[in-house]
Amino acid sequence: MQAFSDVESEEPMIRPAGNYTSFMDIALEEASAAAARGEVPVGAVIVRDNQILGRAGNRTRELFDPTAHAEVLAIREACKATASERLIGADLYVTLEPCAMCAGAISFARINRLYFAASDEKGGGVLHGGRFFRQPTCHHVPEVYEGINAAAATSLLKRFFTEKRAEGQEPELD
Repeated sequence: MQAFSDVESEEPMIRPAGNYTSFMDIALEEASAAAARGEVPVGAVIVRDNQILGRAGNRTRELFDPTAHAEVLAIREACKATASERLIGADLYVTLEPCAMCAGAISFARINRLYFAASDEKGGGVLHGGRFFRQPTCHHVPEVYEGINAAAATSLLKRFFTEKRAEGQEPELD
């Protein structure tokens, strides 16, 4: 099993083309778009060889689909783009620690590295909760790096939930 980072890690030097400073910035853009749709603001980007294979934001409410988390949608898009159920050599950037369901999908897709921004003590499944990758039944464990642009992701989530509460809604974190 791969070692998990115990401290915040720096993002690798690979940078996307365009006006972005990191792939996490693109994931944050997807998270912002999700928030604008009324979804919990989580975004994900899958990259291999400095090329984006898939990107998505949460769409659980829009699609009436509890599996339509950003990570799962990005994995589906990347698998379709590569015509393969395996994403060997690919990296996933996501704005929130994946839940156990998404951790399972990440493992089955054979994602190489997982970079996430904000930790999720309540619903996370990587470093919190079920700690999917540490289970003996987990067949593939990606390298895991936490804290990449965590402040921006946390701020987006807090702002979203504050606004929903002010509107009298109490949305659940997906």
